[in-house]
Amino acid sequence: MLLAGTALALTSGTGFAQEAATVAFLMPDQASTRYEEHDFPGFEAEMKKLCADCTVIYQNANADVALQQQQFNSVLAQGAKVIVLDPVDSSAAAALVTLAQSQGVKVIAYDRPIPDAPADYYVSFDNKGIGQAIAQSLVDHLKATGVPDGAGVLQINGSPTDAAAGLIRDGIDAALDASPYKTLAEFDTPDWAPPEAQQWAAGQITRFGAEIVGVVAANDGTGGGAIAAFKAAGVDPVPPVTGNDATIAALQLIISGDQYNTISKPSEIVAAAAANVAVAFLKGETPEAKTTLYNTPSELFVPAVVTAENIKAEIFDKGINKPEEICTGEYAEGCKALGITQ
Repeated sequence: MLLAGTALALTSGTGFAQEAATVAFLMPDQASTRYEEHDFPGFEAEMKKLCADCTVIYQNANADVALQQQQFNSVLAQGAKVIVLDPVDSSAAAALVTLAQSQGVKVIAYDRPIPDAPADYYVSFDNKGIGQAIAQSLVDHLKATGVPDGAGVLQINGSPTDAAAGLIRDGIDAALDASPYKTLAEFDTPDWAPPEAQQWAAGQITRFGAEIVGVVAANDGTGGGAIAAFKAAGVDPVPPVTGNDATIAALQLIISGDQYNTISKPSEIVAAAAANVAVAFLKGETPEAKTTLYNTPSELFVPAVVTAENIKAEIFDKGINKPEEICTGEYAEGCKALGITQ
């Protein structure tokens, strides 16, 4: 279901920010379920704590650049003082930043950076670090399992219009370039769409066959698409495939042995940080920059790589997911084998 727009007045907590200020939280797409399940709830919860009288407007652009521009203009017209923006298109978002700043409205770039026009702040996980971590994890696994030097891997990147995808790609490149393995082929996935990744991977399986010893996929959706392509081609076992986001589907694939790794990055952490920055702006303060990226004061969080070896400790022991959410049906035995359930 497309969440075109949701506005709510936050009426609990101890408010200390600008009275009755409006803050907008604009997310890019619904290809990933994280925005409705984690990012917005995390932002909403922190805003309730920090600013009881603030109004939060939430909208999702459903991967439509023009729709996001309309939503941005709409929240400006509704008097938003701070806009948290996860852009559909990082280049196109530069004009939105310039427009908002010309009206004295602060823009917090969220998850995806906006390289061409410095936002007032940027909050995200370290995307280049994520790319390097998932690729290095795969390289280490290939070495440990005796895969010979010179063997080939596929590289599936994210959307070409997403600057964060470019950072993830840069991290992947850094790890693979320093490894003894070669990249057989590489693909930028339009809109991060899993069917696009699956279709491309299917073609590479036909082209390279058993030469493919692993796949570095930039997120769980594209990784899942690659896994589906291998299964459809009758490849068993599936070569190790990376991911990122720790979606329920990916965690289940790791438990079943079909996906090698993912990244645990509870979006609520970044969402809460964005809320704190927003409230600081409402109070007229300058939020502290932990680092700088694209000339923008930033805070970048470092996430954890998850494999079957540490999935219990990183996901279940930390309460990020509960066994009853993941260990259903065909995954029940795998959960027992990994000690997640008894």
